[in-house]
Amino acid sequence: MSLPLVIIRGEPSASRTLAAARDAGIDARAFPLFEAQALPWEPADPARYDALLIGSANAVRHGGSALADLKRLPVYAVGQATAAAAREAGFDIAHVGSGGLQNVLDRLGSEPPLRLLRLAGEKHVPLTPPARTRMDTRIVYRIDDKPFPSALTGMLKDGAVAALHSAEAALHFRSECERAELDLSRIALFVIGPRVAAAAGPGWASVNSASTPDDTALLALAQGMCQTAA
Repeated sequence: MSLPLVIIRGEPSASRTLAAARDAGIDARAFPLFEAQALPWEPADPARYDALLIGSANAVRHGGSALADLKRLPVYAVGQATAAAAREAGFDIAHVGSGGLQNVLDRLGSEPPLRLLRLAGEKHVPLTPPARTRMDTRIVYRIDDKPFPSALTGMLKDGAVAALHSAEAALHFRSECERAELDLSRIALFVIGPRVAAAAGPGWASVNSASTPDDTALLALAQGMCQTAA
């Protein structure tokens, strides 16, 4: 008997991952533990910038009316999901990265100097732009954490495989497991990359990173893990 796959990312991403997992024949359950909230932010003059740097689709979903004047600027997106959200909102995409925003910035070192406006969440990864690139940051949303519902706690007590899509998710998931006094050795993790694995810490039944930072690779890994962990 296979173990269930637990998806804890916020909506609407949780529902998309859940649907993809079930299409792949995985016994998956979604318990969104994160909720994005829009924050007031100072509109930026698009004439001062050459492009936008966006590390999450939440920046597009919750940026509000202040985004309207910025749609003339091309977007450097962290990955496919962020690029899709920006494109749907009316932005042109200059580049879609992989492996994190720092990799996107490193790629710019060989291009002419750019003036970037980064749209970020309240908790965001520090970045080091290339020497000739100027970057300003606007905080446009925050993520609120939620405690484990009782149904999730009960499922994890019996053993499960959990999907972690960010370092912040890994930290919160571990904190909640410890608060509920769960046996970490009964919970296997599959994560989107090494940074997330490091944030999750030790003690789990297993921790495995997807070959590429996307749902396709994560769910391919999960198929095998749900069977093996059982």
